[in-house]
Amino acid sequence: MIDLAPLWLTAELALITTAILLVVSLPLCYWLAFTKFKFKSLVEATVSLPLVLPPSVLGFYLLVAFSPQNAFGEFLNQYFDIQLVFTFEGLIIASVIYSLPFMVHPIQAGLKNLPASLREASFTLGKSKFTTLIKILLPNIKSSILTGIVLTFAHTVGEFGVVLMIGGSIPEETRVASIAVYDEVQAMNYDAANLYAGILFVFTFSVLLGVYLINNTFSKANPLNND
Repeated sequence: MIDLAPLWLTAELALITTAILLVVSLPLCYWLAFTKFKFKSLVEATVSLPLVLPPSVLGFYLLVAFSPQNAFGEFLNQYFDIQLVFTFEGLIIASVIYSLPFMVHPIQAGLKNLPASLREASFTLGKSKFTTLIKILLPNIKSSILTGIVLTFAHTVGEFGVVLMIGGSIPEETRVASIAVYDEVQAMNYDAANLYAGILFVFTFSVLLGVYLINNTFSKANPLNND
């Protein structure tokens, strides 16, 4: 029998990270999809950086930034009594940064693929940008939003390098499922490692299969959705 705490902790981390990124990404995606800002490419490159940057590199720099020996970490610790290194709160912030492109890219692509006439008609009727986004655009990119949610959740579940650097392996605090697999392998307890890994594999595959099936349904039902 394996310890279920890492699995529950992983689910909690993935849910919180996904919820935060959904709220943060919607206005960001709208801005990226329609802005004429001169340095938009710089912002897009920054958002996409976690896709190509080795997790250990990102984790190292976050570890340095969050450390109480660093100015930022010392400021949080001294004035707000917040410590992010080797804490669940630190894992959340690291996961939000690391999973950001997995939420942003699908939603941004969905918005850009919508007919320009939708926004123009909404603005002609006197609707604000916020109302246009919430009531006109988002209902027409449900599959893109679902894709972003599922990819973010699944990616957070599978995180290893970043969470290892920031959180280590503290039971019931930072020891998520991917870390538990690593710990069991290190201890040569392959049966437990295989069980953890198998659960993550089946879960991730099921989630991805589900999102593809649902997206195909959305695509057939909504001709405006071409993403």
